[in-house]
Amino acid sequence: MAQFLQFVFLGLSAGAVYAVLASSLVAVHMATGVVNFAQGSTALWAVWTVAALRTDGTLVLPVGSVSLGPEPLAAAPSVAIGVATAVAWALLAHLLMFRPLRRAPSLAQVVASVGLMIFLQALVTLRFDITISMAQPILPASDVTLAGAHVDVSDLILAGTAIVIAVALWAYFRFTRPGIATRAAAEDERAARLTGLAPDRLAAVVWALTGALSGLVAVLAAPTVGLDPTTYTFYVVPALAAALLGRLVSVGLACAAGLVLGSFQSVILWGSSKTWWPGWAQAGLGDAVPFVVVIVALFLLGGRIPARGDAAETRLPAVTIPRPRLVPAALLIGAATAATLLTSGIWRFAVVTSAILALLALSQVLLTGYLGQISLATMAFAGTAGFALSKLTVSAHVPFPLSILLAALLATALGVVVGIPALRVRGAQLAVVTLAAGIAVQSFVFSNPALTPFEGNRIRDPSLFGWSLAVRSGTTLTTARFALTVLVIVTILTLAVARLMSGRTGQGFLAVRSNERAAAAAGINVAATKLLGFGLSAFLGGTGGCLIGYSRGQLSDGSFTVLAGLTLLAMAYVGGITSVGGAVVAGLIGPLGVLHTFLTRTLDVGDYYQLIAAGGLLLTVVLNPRGIAGATGGQLRVVLARYRPGRRGRAPSGPPPPVEAADVATTPEPSHAN
Repeated sequence: MAQFLQFVFLGLSAGAVYAVLASSLVAVHMATGVVNFAQGSTALWAVWTVAALRTDGTLVLPVGSVSLGPEPLAAAPSVAIGVATAVAWALLAHLLMFRPLRRAPSLAQVVASVGLMIFLQALVTLRFDITISMAQPILPASDVTLAGAHVDVSDLILAGTAIVIAVALWAYFRFTRPGIATRAAAEDERAARLTGLAPDRLAAVVWALTGALSGLVAVLAAPTVGLDPTTYTFYVVPALAAALLGRLVSVGLACAAGLVLGSFQSVILWGSSKTWWPGWAQAGLGDAVPFVVVIVALFLLGGRIPARGDAAETRLPAVTIPRPRLVPAALLIGAATAATLLTSGIWRFAVVTSAILALLALSQVLLTGYLGQISLATMAFAGTAGFALSKLTVSAHVPFPLSILLAALLATALGVVVGIPALRVRGAQLAVVTLAAGIAVQSFVFSNPALTPFEGNRIRDPSLFGWSLAVRSGTTLTTARFALTVLVIVTILTLAVARLMSGRTGQGFLAVRSNERAAAAAGINVAATKLLGFGLSAFLGGTGGCLIGYSRGQLSDGSFTVLAGLTLLAMAYVGGITSVGGAVVAGLIGPLGVLHTFLTRTLDVGDYYQLIAAGGLLLTVVLNPRGIAGATGGQLRVVLARYRPGRRGRAPSGPPPPVEAADVATTPEPSHAN
């Protein structure tokens, strides 16, 4: 029993971080309506700032650094400076991103916060010496005995700090004039302005306050939790689970849930060391717990989680309805074929990778761009199919292309399961579900030694009618046969999606995206449409995962990381999340694609790719929500209209202009799915 209690208290350090991040998420949501996925990343910067100061006295800045003395800085000034940097990042996020996006749809806000999360994580990796493995202790290193368990005093102090912070935030919103005014402004911004309040200034106070508190608790917990360039970034997932249990309005419940969640994960770690613990649950189960908590919270409380009161209507990014045309399609396919045949080595591999990434991006375009369901679990679908492909080809000897079909159908089933919460929640809450699902699958399946060996999962080379379609042959890195096979599969699926989205199914998707109630009134089965969208998206993602598997020949837990999926989402948004052309652009600029290879091989700046990707996403979401493909298509139509004489009275022959989701007819032909 003493050992059990010792692990319960041991989890208080991580639980305190969850609790403060959750309390901060609630406070920011109450003030602005934003679910800030980057809350942990601002704390991450503070942690590494303090670590650098206490190592050699160097203040690391986003660009350059300042030496504050020849000796390491003392604990108190280091913590103060680290907390100040977290405040600075929080204020910059508010002023440069979320204030311009305050009337934007939840998709733009979620994508912006995800982009900031990726940006800060990449910047930490580039700017700090990540070989520093341990943070120097700040809190007392003594211990006490409680019920026979030896408990670190630092863990108790961290838990107490989290509780004090939660009480302080509760009191601020409940009893202080600025806090009450902030809540009023969040409920009705226009009315608040008419009464003389400044909602943006009040929100800035909350951003700065939560940045400081998140940075403080992360810095204090770092000696116990450890130093890692990604840990605090994804601590936002259990924090979001705790915040949702507090219905995004109760700081106290969010704090309590965070502390309990941290202790529960520690207890799972204790249980996994016992002989009676099942072997398949030795790793990753603790990371899957937040996903379960999120699902339960949203299903039980989803209807009671408030959205920010605002009478202003917001429009989603404009949609380009695909109209497959023979000449443009032939030109694009011809260019891709030429690029495949005229390149070799790493460049041909880059072309193949871009084609696969375009298919993965297309799955996000279909689900997020056309159906309006925000999903951050694309890599979970791809990885599920990839690892299933290994079992099918090596153990069951299933031939190509049946192996891809079966593996993609398994991913489809997972997509439908992940999509079930979309029947009850949407927007940022759905993004939380899919992100938690992605992390759960990565930790519990991909990184589980019982399911995925450390040496990786081998995949048998494909062949068709006796012809080898292997990716490698001797010293050839990527064979022309394999490259053309990938191109054929991607082309067929892309044309199928374009045809699907230009027909009745596409009308149903856009109607649901625009207004679910109006779509239901028009006879569309909204639930079936959402699940169909998740299933089709997962099928595309699963097929892409199989092609990744064949192109690698062997898969490991690092082949389908959540961070890679978020980076691909960034590229899909930059390319144009609401057009098929945007998926093509996303493939070209995606990780290990043509642009990545150019930056790495030609310019030798490949280390900055993730930073460039996140920065491009932030600029796109604020300045050009339609992305590269949408903006280019719009300019092309303007030019063609200007230089097309004598056609004023005739219908244009080019592709149709993009339409807003709200402009889509809400009375399409009745669906027979009911």
